[in-house]
This record gives sequence, C-alpha cells and structure tokens, in this order.
Amino acid sequence: MNSISYGLLIALAIALVFAAFTDMKRRQIDNWLNAAIALGAPVFWWSSGLSLWPDVAIQLGVALAAFAVFAGMFALRMMGGGDVKLLTVLALWVSPQAFLQLLLVMALAGGALTIVMVGWHTIRRERDKLKIPYGVAIAFGGLWVLAVNYLPGGAIAAQAA
Repeated sequence: MNSISYGLLIALAIALVFAAFTDMKRRQIDNWLNAAIALGAPVFWWSSGLSLWPDVAIQLGVALAAFAVFAGMFALRMMGGGDVKLLTVLALWVSPQAFLQLLLVMALAGGALTIVMVGWHTIRRERDKLKIPYGVAIAFGGLWVLAVNYLPGGAIAAQAA
C-alpha cells in the first residue's frame, strides 16, 4: 500500500468519527458525508491497484447486496436511512472478508451501546425517548476493520492478541 492509500484511509477514519459524533448529537448521518465517502472509494481502488475485473466488480456487488439487505431493514424500521447508506459506502472500501468482520464488530458494539442506552434512559425515566445512535457502532466497526486489516502490522497485532 502506498502513501496515497494511507492518506485516503486516514480521511475515511476521520469521516467515520465525524459520522459517529453527528449521529450521537443529532441522530443523523448526513448525505453529503456518505457521498464523500462513496466518491473516495474509486480513488482508493486506483491507489490500491484494484483491477476493474474482478476486484472493483466484487466491491460493487458487495455494496449492492449490503444496500439491498439494509434497505429491507430500513423498510421494517429496524435501522435508519443514514445507517444504511454508511454501511453501503463502507462496503465499497473494504474487502468482502473485512466487511463481514465489520458487521460482526458492529453488531457487538451495537449490542453494548444498546444496553448502555437502555440503562441510561431507564435511570433517567425517559425510556420513551430511547433512540440508539447506531452510527456509533458502525463507525466503531469500520475503525476496527481499518486498524486490523489496513494499518501496517494491524493483522499481525490482532493475531497476537
């Protein structure tokens, strides 16, 4: 991986942190942020040396599948639209194996976040106001995947742990 790729990954990490903070504060992940992440993916593909076939086609296929599944969850009111878009654009950036890892870490972080939020709202007697900022869990999963799979020595450090 070259310095352009690492710079793009740093920009993605910053965008994920921003998404988490805006979701915590406003319970919203802005469309412009998801669009910027999506527009950065082709530059990352180029800088990483991905071939159009099959590499980029696989990235697009995984993103399309993710969108279909999560849009269905949105239709069932199980997740927000910004969450659907954020997961879809993240699928453009990471390998299919890393995306599955992202989903697992996201689910674990989301479960922990839900427990904390339910406890907090129960203590404050505001359970009717409970809304989980799931963008925080998505961002955590994304940052985890970037650290473990894309930083130098990340996978080795994860295997040693």
